[in-house]
Amino acid sequence: MSDTAAGLLQVGLLVALLAAVYRPFGGYMAHVYTSDKDLRIERGAYKLLGVDPKADQTWAVYARSLIAFSALGVVLLYLLQRLQSQLPLSNDLPGVESGLAFNTAASFVSNTNWQSYVPEVTMGHLVQFAGLAVQNFLSAAVGIAVAVAVIRGFARSKTDRLGNFWVDLTRTVLRVLLPIAIVGTLVLVAMGVVQNFSGGHEVTSVVGQSQTIPGGPVASQEVIKELGTNGGGYYNANSSHPFENPNPLSDLFEIFLLLVIPVCITRTFGVMVKDKRQGYAILGVMGVLWAAFTFSATFFENQGAGTATQAAGAAMEGKETRFGEWASALFATSTTGTSTGAVNSMHDSFTPLGGGTALFHMMLGEVSPGGVGTGLYGMLVLAVLTVFVAGLMVGRTPEYLKKKITAREMKLVSLYILTTPTLVLAGASIAMGLAVARASIWNTDSPHGFSEVLYAFTSAGNNNGSAFAGISANIPFYNTALGLVMLLGRFVPIVLVLALAGSFAKQAPVPVTQGTLPTHKALFVTMLVGVVLIVTGLTYFPALTLGPLAEGL
Repeated sequence: MSDTAAGLLQVGLLVALLAAVYRPFGGYMAHVYTSDKDLRIERGAYKLLGVDPKADQTWAVYARSLIAFSALGVVLLYLLQRLQSQLPLSNDLPGVESGLAFNTAASFVSNTNWQSYVPEVTMGHLVQFAGLAVQNFLSAAVGIAVAVAVIRGFARSKTDRLGNFWVDLTRTVLRVLLPIAIVGTLVLVAMGVVQNFSGGHEVTSVVGQSQTIPGGPVASQEVIKELGTNGGGYYNANSSHPFENPNPLSDLFEIFLLLVIPVCITRTFGVMVKDKRQGYAILGVMGVLWAAFTFSATFFENQGAGTATQAAGAAMEGKETRFGEWASALFATSTTGTSTGAVNSMHDSFTPLGGGTALFHMMLGEVSPGGVGTGLYGMLVLAVLTVFVAGLMVGRTPEYLKKKITAREMKLVSLYILTTPTLVLAGASIAMGLAVARASIWNTDSPHGFSEVLYAFTSAGNNNGSAFAGISANIPFYNTALGLVMLLGRFVPIVLVLALAGSFAKQAPVPVTQGTLPTHKALFVTMLVGVVLIVTGLTYFPALTLGPLAEGL
């Protein structure tokens, strides 16, 4: 079978698997967040937390609960790293340096999972599974909880209540993430992913040398890192490491895991707003963008970027021969479109335009299909903007899902859209202006060096976590700057989108008239795709011309 046929078969199988679980899993999640019944274990958790599960919260209380919970997570994860040498299962590793500990705590709590260190020689077993893996669950649950609150903002009327953060968080962990993670761990172990507490495995390298590779509870962390669109990895080589991703079948399963919740939650949205067509429309936009970027990345990587790579048949530097060009491009597109950040190949080694495709995909705002929860509410914000633009074109008050879009809503939308680009471009500009930051760039004689810095801040601001690994990011400036960008890029948009949901929830529904723009038809889908690309293009195009476009052209 040719590489092209194998690649097309892999893409087709992935789409078929997602289509098979779309209705049942999306419907199940809708039931989880609309049911008035609590499980016994959930009632115990509420008593322990002192939470009344029947008490709905306003958007402001919901946001304060979320931020307080996340801030506590940052503190606890920071302390766990700093005290590592005094804890069991530390693999005799020292405590993590303060700047790196802050960066890592901010990274995993914000669902970014940026890693500027070598995990297997920096973090012991306890920090890996009790610190990082726990935050993989909790940060993913926070994103889904926000998306559910935003859906309620559209579904409810004449109320200032969006639900209960603690209930949404608990149900997400216990009813959605944990069951799939348990089954997924068993599947990965069956496929050959490591799951133990071994201090090391003696292996013989391809050149005949003996090498010790640390073991650990890898499969259990691998499954939630993909399922929760977290990213990161137990090993520095991430999902290109055979202990994390041993074969093409496990590779396909991991891609499926990182896409399944962002895709199926559009069904949850349609069910909860009582119009499944709206969910299909949002899914259509996500699908069009994902397909376009998958095709572009695959084309550029198979084409190569010069005489040598074309003579070799493809640009294989930095890629696993187990996966090849097609699977590498598919993983890269899926991970940069879902805020996952896991990689099965090194994006820094992609062709200039192939790497630029991954970079631009993140710049869309992680909405195709986006992170767990974050992709849906990010796309809904852009849908509101699209309806507003369409309303201006025909000279009428814009409406979305029977809710008027007034000046207040548009101010919140504008602030949401401007937050991430401001963080990304300001951070990259400051880095390029400081000698200490420029000294970390390895590729100083080409536009690729700027691309590496721009990629780092884009990844941090969009809570992705993948990297162009050609900069030494474990220095005080990058640990602090990227940590702050991760936290602001995560929680400022969350506060703004919860405020937007609260504003919509207070409104009474307006009747549909002849002048109402149908938001479930092909015209709206086309307009929304255009808004996503145009808003992103106008914002980032000047920066892209200095990096990947200059290098590629």
